[in-house]
Amino acid sequence: PLHVLGQVNRSFTCTSKKLHELPNISPLVSSVEETPEPIPTTVKGTIPTWIHGSLLRNGPGKFEFGNHYNHWFDGMALMHRFQIEDGQVMYRSRFLRSDSYKQNSERNRIIVSEFGTLALPDPCKNFFQRFLSRFEMIKPTDNASVNFVKYKGDYYVSTETNYMHRVDPDTLESKQKVDWSKFIAVNGATAHPHFDPDGTAYNMGNSYRNKGAFYNIIRVPPERDGPEDNLEGAKILCSIAPRDKSKPSYYHSFGMSENYVVFIEQPIKMDLFKIVTGRLRGKSLNEGVYWDPNQETTFHLIDKQTGKEMPVKYHAKALSTFHQINAFEQDGFLMLDMCCSDDGQAINNFLVQNLRQSGEALDEMYNTMSRPLPRRFVLPLNISSETPLEQNLNTRPDSTATAVCRTKNQVFCTFEDLHGEDLKDYGGLEFPHINYARYNTKPYRYYYGCGFRHLVGDSLIKMDLESKKFKVWRQPDLYPSEPVFIPSPNAEKEDDGVILSVIITPVKDKSTFLLVLDAKTFEELGRAEVPVNIPYGFHGVFNSSA
Repeated sequence: PLHVLGQVNRSFTCTSKKLHELPNISPLVSSVEETPEPIPTTVKGTIPTWIHGSLLRNGPGKFEFGNHYNHWFDGMALMHRFQIEDGQVMYRSRFLRSDSYKQNSERNRIIVSEFGTLALPDPCKNFFQRFLSRFEMIKPTDNASVNFVKYKGDYYVSTETNYMHRVDPDTLESKQKVDWSKFIAVNGATAHPHFDPDGTAYNMGNSYRNKGAFYNIIRVPPERDGPEDNLEGAKILCSIAPRDKSKPSYYHSFGMSENYVVFIEQPIKMDLFKIVTGRLRGKSLNEGVYWDPNQETTFHLIDKQTGKEMPVKYHAKALSTFHQINAFEQDGFLMLDMCCSDDGQAINNFLVQNLRQSGEALDEMYNTMSRPLPRRFVLPLNISSETPLEQNLNTRPDSTATAVCRTKNQVFCTFEDLHGEDLKDYGGLEFPHINYARYNTKPYRYYYGCGFRHLVGDSLIKMDLESKKFKVWRQPDLYPSEPVFIPSPNAEKEDDGVILSVIITPVKDKSTFLLVLDAKTFEELGRAEVPVNIPYGFHGVFNSSA
């Protein structure tokens, strides 16, 4: 399973060609039972004894209440904890006791609408009541199934609505439902905040006002004022007007360098009229999200100290991005590294029925999708009235990215690839991760991610930015989750540490395991086998107890 770029097995099919006979992965998106009491795992190989803490993971774990959910993102949040101590691992999981989960469970019916599933009117109501219910606004879900996030030392599970849940990171018990809109005027926030070294958190959320939608940069202080304090002191650092206030961009995350928040306004658009009238028309939220390839992508830079949006806007061709890798400033430039696709249809492709397909239908589905690839944009920061127009301002050696002033406040950028052609053999890369604690907002050399030769990740990849060579862990019928980097004690090199990833398989029952790789060599150190089934999840964090 281990390859280096210069020695990659050429028998892999390049993704420019069509893939055939993709295996069925429907068990990876099937409902499971929770495991609320800790159970031991069986360790094979060696798990370093210096690892002290818990890998916390989040993702959908229940896909029906009477009726089936339509979209992968709709499944009820199932939280996982892999507790690692003295080379041993204990596992437990719990469903988030959200209002959505409790109401659905009580009625064994989908009561609360999700991203791709519209809750149908109660059949026990009379015709007139069911008719009137179509005129109600769709209430935002509190099914926080995307990530674990940390504010002021507390762990929350988060999605992209205005609701989060504070949870106990040891027991995974749901402690408190928290509404962003009670603290600041936003209608949601991403599940991917960024952090300054002092613990100050930054996030983004939309607000919807009489004058239309706005994008808002949020700052949350690192200190708590008391035991009941959660988001107290949160402030809107900056509000940004969309290009079209009735059709703002969808975004899943954002970039951050030492001095700037970078918001990527991409041409995945949300038609607010369609969303607001969705229930009346019998349509779910995702029906109002669409891709407009005729619009450019715009990068907005916001000064973290002043909260002011920089007057210069950076433009690029239409692209879609879900996750950024890193951003850093150097020699008057801001490097923005992220996983990009040239098509933004993907969000509406992850219907449960698509993920459960097999045969030719599955192959066709995969082959129509654009691959995510890691790319760098180089944004020149020192733009003035003297800056020459229509010439490449990127003077960095060995960089093929361009940045050309079209007007004094508008720069058009093209990217450089953060990979060689061979990465396409593995389906591109998503779920990127770096040594965040030491290298976020700083120049760095390595990033990690999942290769996607299927609709979900089927390999783990380590990329060396200096050589564009990579190492791969890949084994048949095994599907790794997002890699999480843990630095070793007294680490000197950037890749001194381990990679943790949860591995699942659709071909063998109860065969989940936690994989531990040496981050430097990318060779397997050990695995902890869990005797329960786990669905394919989204994101997680490591909670150190050292």
